[in-house]
Amino acid sequence: MIRIVLSTFADADSAARIVRTLVAEKLAACGTLIPGARSIYAWKGTVEDSPEVLVIFKIASANEQNFFLRLKALHPYETPEIVSLSPTLWEESYGRWVAGGE
Repeated sequence: MIRIVLSTFADADSAARIVRTLVAEKLAACGTLIPGARSIYAWKGTVEDSPEVLVIFKIASANEQNFFLRLKALHPYETPEIVSLSPTLWEESYGRWVAGGE
């Protein structure tokens, strides 16, 4: 089983550093950085409008808990966005690669 995890970061450098760490530690198979995101959100009584980098992580479901704990520890935000999605279908060899079986 695989999971897709979404997280946002203030800049590409911090996002890339964290993705590299999680991939090197084998907690994520891959992290895709998508710059140019713009988040508008309520935070501590104000409406914020911030440029962000969205990262789409691909992880093995067996690593999910450890991945979450490590990402939260590495993440620079006080309240990081860490959202796991469970895909219902994926290409078989890709799923094996994400799960560490290839």
